[in-house]
Amino acid sequence: MLGSAFEADDVVQETMLRAWKAADGFEGRSSLRSWLYRIATNVCLDSMRGEKRRAMPMDLGPASPPAESHLRPWPAEDRWVTPIPDGRVVPDHGDPAEIAAVRDSVRLAFVTALQHLPPRQRAALILCEVLKLPAAEAAVILENSVASVNSALQRARTTLAALPEHQRPRAVEPENAELLARYVDAFQRYDMKALVTLLREDAVQTMPPFEMWIQGASEITTWMVQPGPSACAGSVLVPVRANGVLAWGQYKPDPERGGLAPWGLQVHEVSGGKISRMNFFLDTERLFPLFGLADRIFDDR
Repeated sequence: MLGSAFEADDVVQETMLRAWKAADGFEGRSSLRSWLYRIATNVCLDSMRGEKRRAMPMDLGPASPPAESHLRPWPAEDRWVTPIPDGRVVPDHGDPAEIAAVRDSVRLAFVTALQHLPPRQRAALILCEVLKLPAAEAAVILENSVASVNSALQRARTTLAALPEHQRPRAVEPENAELLARYVDAFQRYDMKALVTLLREDAVQTMPPFEMWIQGASEITTWMVQPGPSACAGSVLVPVRANGVLAWGQYKPDPERGGLAPWGLQVHEVSGGKISRMNFFLDTERLFPLFGLADRIFDDR
């Protein structure tokens, strides 16, 4: 709902606190599940009241050429979609099909697309199409009629279908271990000739908190050898899992202090057998502790 791992933690705590305080008043007229989802939904709706929606750079304007002069931070009053560790949202055990469905539901592109919806449409879509609740149960949770829920679902689907191609989630593909291993190898060697072959021609690269985004495999690899980005040569990628996919904490060389320092959390997506989205989240002060990543490493390769 919120597009933020940090806000989600706050909302879970508030939901459980409200449930604990209201437990004596639970009369069993609905299922315990519906009762808890109603509390959680209301907490989410309360938290979004008056707030700007979260976004990714491609939601803000057109792609930029691969030149450092376009690298500008987004205004501080706006907020980004942030990744979340799989351990917070994906079960460790259970039906493989159900686990796969959960991973699909938290993919970064899907979560970002949801931010284009008004809060109640977003809630209806999540309840019915992610959590797979019947419209009648969703109506109880949203304290609305079944007809209103179905109308919200239809409007939500129409909005998502009308998003530009670069903002729309692509079809989910099974994790391609060979492709991702080749990506890690090419990136750690900083081999642009190898890297460009792993990207879709229309691939997108983002770097929150910068509003700049780049589209096109050749544009992305051109960007990576600009003076500033070329400082990432010699980086080491440490695997983690984020938003249902394999991701990496990137550490780049730190000539002043030695070793390698946190630089970004890479969360990418694959489509058509190649990498379609490359997201580099640079808020390492908050994200690396969230993902259990060290504040400095030493390369022993």
